This record gives sequence, C-alpha cells and structure tokens, in this order.
Amino acid sequence: MNFNQIIEHTYPFPHWEMIDCLDKNTLDEISFSSIPDGERAYDGTRAADHSGDGKDGKLRLFITKDNCKHFPYLTKVINTLQEFATSQKISKILNKDLSSSFVRLEIIGDKKGFWLKPHKDIIEKLMTMMIWSNPYLESENLGTDLYDDDFKIVKTIKYQHNSGYFFSSGKDTWHGLELKEIKKERRCIQINYVSFETDWPVNNPT
Repeated sequence: MNFNQIIEHTYPFPHWEMIDCLDKNTLDEISFSSIPDGERAYDGTRAADHSGDGKDGKLRLFITKDNCKHFPYLTKVINTLQEFATSQKISKILNKDLSSSFVRLEIIGDKKGFWLKPHKDIIEKLMTMMIWSNPYLESENLGTDLYDDDFKIVKTIKYQHNSGYFFSSGKDTWHGLELKEIKKERRCIQINYVSFETDWPVNNPT
C-alpha cells in the first residue's frame, strides 16, 4: 500500500487524497471478486437501515479470518494497516490515537440507483478510507461528495482508478453521494480503523 503520495486538504474539513494506492493484483481483486447480490432497497444509507430491515447490509463483503484465504492481496493490505508503524503514521496525520484500534475492510460494488445522503460517520470509526477501482470506466463524478454545514456540495472527490482519500470523523465531516448515473458498477474498498473489535487488531507492541 502506497502512502508516499498524500495530498492534504482542509476544506470543507480535513481530508487527505492519495494516488497510485495499490498494485494491479490488489486492484483486480477489488474489481472482479464476487460480491453478494440480491434485492436492494436504496434509501440513502449503505445498509438500507432506514428502509426498515437493513437488507442492503447483507450485500456487503467484509474481509474476515473466515474468508481471507480467497482475498490474499486485500489481506496483505489489512496486515499492512495492522502494523504498528503504519497505524502510527496515520495516527500522526489524523492526530488521533489508533494504537488500540482494529482494522475493517470491505469490498463495495454500488449499483444503479445507489446514493448516500449527507452524513457523518459514527464516532467508532476512527478513520475512514475509500480507494477506487474503476474497471468499467464509470464517470469521475461518482466519487464522494463533501458538504458544508448547509448541506451544499462544495467538492466531489474524483472517482479515479487507483486513487482515494481518508479522513477522521468529526463534527463537520458531512459527506455522501448524490444520486448519479452508475452505468454498471461503482467498485471500491472502504477501510476503517474502528474502536470496536474485528478480526484484525492493530499490532500494538505495548
């Protein structure tokens, strides 16, 4: 995972963009791995929680100890993020302690009709990172929309292959995805450092 090309931004809230994030094998794993499919109920949340039963949550593919053998390259990404040196580097950028956190990674394949209302991440998400894989040459406009406190879009992070961004949740970190044309699929991974337990703890030497 490449952390050597990071660009800092402060508006509308602190966030950091990255380029040339991953190697081809990892990008192919993101692009072409099978993701659970089924009936969808897009309601402006990723899990369709507002529709009543969270049915879209069943379509998400998290990398766990049980399935990681099928995702060797993404497992390497997780292992890199578990390394104390990596977590410390990101901690310094975010000014947030990640030493007792856990890594969570999921492959995402957003389909036609998907959108996300402006929202702030839960405080348990100490860091949110998105890395785009665009095998279907979807529009660059499908990146994350960033909003001001009046919910006006002030920036769209471009949906460019092998690029991404990260930030830490805060009082003004409004972001989402307006309803836009997805021709086939919006592929990416979401990576979080979280305060709750997952299969992937940060390797804290203390």
